[in-house]
Amino acid sequence: MTTRVEKIIPPVDDGVTITDWRPEDQQFWEMEGKRIASRNLWISVPSLLCGFAVWLMWGIIAVQMANLGFGFSQEQLFTLTAIAGLSGATTRIPASFFIRLSGGRNTIFLTTALLMIPAFGTGLALQNKETPLIVFQLLALLSGIGGGNFACSMSNISTFYPKRLQGTALGINAGLGNFGVTTMQILIPLSMTFGLFGAIGGDSMTLAKDSGWLFGKIAAGTETYVQNAGFIWLVFLVPLAFFGWKGMNNIQEISPNTGGTLFAMAKILWLYGLALTTAAFGLYLYLPAPTGLGLLNMWIALPLIIALTLLVMKLAAIGEMKQGISRQFAIFKNKHTWSMTVLYIVTFGSFIGFSMALPLSIQVIFGVQHVPDPVTGLMTHTLKNPNAPSALTYAWIGPFVGALIRPLGGWISDKLGGSIVTQVISVVMVIASVATGYYMNLAWNSPTPEQYFMPFLLLFVVLFAASGIGNGSTFRTVGVIFDRQQAGPVLGWTSAVAAYGAFIAPEVIKGQIKAGTPEMAMYGFAVFYALCLGVNWWFYLRRGADIKNP
Repeated sequence: MTTRVEKIIPPVDDGVTITDWRPEDQQFWEMEGKRIASRNLWISVPSLLCGFAVWLMWGIIAVQMANLGFGFSQEQLFTLTAIAGLSGATTRIPASFFIRLSGGRNTIFLTTALLMIPAFGTGLALQNKETPLIVFQLLALLSGIGGGNFACSMSNISTFYPKRLQGTALGINAGLGNFGVTTMQILIPLSMTFGLFGAIGGDSMTLAKDSGWLFGKIAAGTETYVQNAGFIWLVFLVPLAFFGWKGMNNIQEISPNTGGTLFAMAKILWLYGLALTTAAFGLYLYLPAPTGLGLLNMWIALPLIIALTLLVMKLAAIGEMKQGISRQFAIFKNKHTWSMTVLYIVTFGSFIGFSMALPLSIQVIFGVQHVPDPVTGLMTHTLKNPNAPSALTYAWIGPFVGALIRPLGGWISDKLGGSIVTQVISVVMVIASVATGYYMNLAWNSPTPEQYFMPFLLLFVVLFAASGIGNGSTFRTVGVIFDRQQAGPVLGWTSAVAAYGAFIAPEVIKGQIKAGTPEMAMYGFAVFYALCLGVNWWFYLRRGADIKNP
């Protein structure tokens, strides 16, 4: 009996690197595998949550900086959210390959610890209204590390679980990790209301304008501690980095040549540095003066940044790292990598894009009254709407629902198959997008837009719920289609491309609002979802499909 147990329990070198990992072996899984996988999962979840929070915190910080009278234009402040969004998507490209190159434990520890830099730096920068804009823009760029961490986190967890549990495990990791959006939207406004860190946290500032938050409005003249928006994350990141170091594992089969801990971490820093450089270069070409040159439009800048990041990674890799990256690039020869990339844009791209765009949409569409111009008689004259709903009071609801329901999507997909679930939620998103556009149009052309707010909000909640369920279904599909060597990089790559939704959705909606046709953004999204219905059917649901309803 003793001899049998010794064969089942995986040998572990120094409690860190697992040298024998067989999750598809049911007996192995029940006796030892499940315990190790669960420990790694439950350390991964809060680390990923903090990554999302630090990545997306600039939407709220920029609004509060305007309310406090920082000397920047609205356009300059909104570059912060654009920079963070694009940086987070770009850093996901190299992060897709971190687990193979550096090991799960090494990667999650270091990428969690790196979040302390933008968190602490943002807290310091916000203590002084004279801090130059370039400092905030650099910190927003570094915050993108939090977005990149999703790719390596998902890649890591996928290696620990058997195929039959991929949807559930990845749905839990991503779903609860995505609560970082909601956590940030609630915790930052709350932490700014009092001196949480005493004298070491710095002095308060006085609001120059009324500020919305979770429970209503805060009047101008109120003291606030905006620097806590950065400092608050250190409370969680410090212990999480410790737990990642002490409690997580590398799997030798997945990461056979890490080269030791220090070299493994050096590879992560090198590749993240390359991605941040290409993101900064692309932003410089895209953003208008004085931040950038304004030479490229969004649809040219984004493919350029993706291609440039892949090229630089391939050319700048050295030694064994070059061989490891070349092996991982094999995913691009598989047609299913590209079909799943498109389908993941429908789900996660929509979730993260709408998370970024919803506060702006509420503020702009419902914050003004459109009344007849006294000269032309056209509905082009705007007044401030005294009955406008607060964006910070309601914007968290959609991401909360989307994150909460995500594990359910994985569980349902494990039972019914991923592609059939993806098909159903895509139909729902087509209908909900058209209906949302309809109510956006009514509100935009109304002197009392608040009467259309509840249908608008409920439809957005439907979109978030559908995208959350779809996240779980696409995870399941990837886990079934690809083997354990490629599933992780594919998950990372598809999430990288979809993460550009954090940049695209706000820019598209902002552009259509500026043109006076906000509903056209939602109609455009509906057309894209309809096209993806065809992609999903062709590859996974039609008679004769290579892989049927994975």
